[in-house]
Amino acid sequence: MANARILIADDDASILQTMSWVLKEHGYDVASAREGSRVLALLEERTPDLVLLDVMFPDADGYQILERIKSDPRWRDIPVLMVSSLPPEEAAVRTLGLGAADFVKKPFRVKELLARIQAQLRMRTILRSANDALHNVEKELERVREEAENRRKLVDILHDVTNDLSSDEIYHLLARRVARALDLTHCSVILARAGERPRVVATAFEQAVEGTLELELDRYPEIRAALETGRPVLVEDVRTSPLYAEVRERWKRDGTKVSIQSIIALPFALEPTQAGVFFLRRSINEPPLARDDVEFADTVVKAAVAAVQRAQVLEMTIADNRRLEQLALTDPLTKVLNRRALTDRLAAEMGRVKRYESTVSLLLIDLDHFKRVNDNYGHLVGDDVLMEVAGLLQNAVRAVDFVARYGGEEFVIALPETGTEGATAFAERLREVIEAHPFSRGSAGTLHLTASIGVASFPAPGWETVEDFLAGADQALYRAKAEGRNRVRGVEGAPAPE
Repeated sequence: MANARILIADDDASILQTMSWVLKEHGYDVASAREGSRVLALLEERTPDLVLLDVMFPDADGYQILERIKSDPRWRDIPVLMVSSLPPEEAAVRTLGLGAADFVKKPFRVKELLARIQAQLRMRTILRSANDALHNVEKELERVREEAENRRKLVDILHDVTNDLSSDEIYHLLARRVARALDLTHCSVILARAGERPRVVATAFEQAVEGTLELELDRYPEIRAALETGRPVLVEDVRTSPLYAEVRERWKRDGTKVSIQSIIALPFALEPTQAGVFFLRRSINEPPLARDDVEFADTVVKAAVAAVQRAQVLEMTIADNRRLEQLALTDPLTKVLNRRALTDRLAAEMGRVKRYESTVSLLLIDLDHFKRVNDNYGHLVGDDVLMEVAGLLQNAVRAVDFVARYGGEEFVIALPETGTEGATAFAERLREVIEAHPFSRGSAGTLHLTASIGVASFPAPGWETVEDFLAGADQALYRAKAEGRNRVRGVEGAPAPE
């Protein structure tokens, strides 16, 4: 590694001079010291890439210097090659035990010394790259952890703030709070989405709105101006404001009597395509709204809008979590439980059976010769058939039962509070339903299938786990298929639970 900085520390002037000359000739940046006491000072001045350190100095102990280097976090990764005329079995063992990278015997051979230096510098480069990569990974991991923790805290805070209120309830709550804070008798929350008429979604103290009320903006010039400019609009007196000139002409023609004197329209943004306005009004017999009221109202409204936005984030988070949970538990093709969810539900059901001395039965259903469907009609038709089968099973079970796709063309139905006799009778009805059902194969018409069903009931001798239970149902299914398919069979020799 050319241009690498090497620190040489040796009390022998001739060796120091020779080493320095050889290393400089090979492109290394060399610093040197004859006194052991100067080694640490030189390390402080500029950290080298490698150190050649003598074992013995008149003023210091090389072993102690090595220990100091390796105990300092700044220097512990620097390779140190110990140099000594002492026998290797004495010096090498001790120095390597203290953290030295290598040991060089005096007198040294130039080619060997250069090879050892180059090997250690290569290792240092590899180690530095690995440490940098590890540091970057640790920083990214810490960032992800902080982000996850912040999201968790956000969800917790939002849950406390909204108290499980719907968006409509939040708008009504905010309208009342804004009106109360500003001592108003008229306060409305108006939402406007691009391409649609603005609509009143909440009011406070004034006449209640049933559902939502659409507004014609030509009757409300301050709302139109607030939405278009994104800035608050103050109308101190509708009877004199230039903004209301056309509206006053309409009032005059229609004979409209107006009880409102002053208005503030405070715009806010909820999402890229939706905006809103807090519409604040005072009557003629109340003090008119002024510029100071706009500033105060804007502060209150910003806090209110933040609550709305947090509530929307919470609603989206809850909806996303529910959707992700559903995806994690559902077979993507048939929309019934997947194998993982089946295992969890079945384990819980078996635990309930043990606690309450009840029973649960399991049906393992396999579509006979299903491979022929895929081979003859294609996998798309095969997928349609599997979805139809899942629908038939879902329609046949009770609310307490659950259906799962076990894998391929196999399905499982769990029947709580059902013994072997009831489960066998139900399985027989299912077999008949599947046999009679015309499965669609697109424009080519329909096809018919049969199914083999294995029935197992828990508790049973020797069965403790979900795997035991499923293995029992699989044994029963094997009997049904071995005896000719299109039939229902139970576990051979298993007594029926009471």
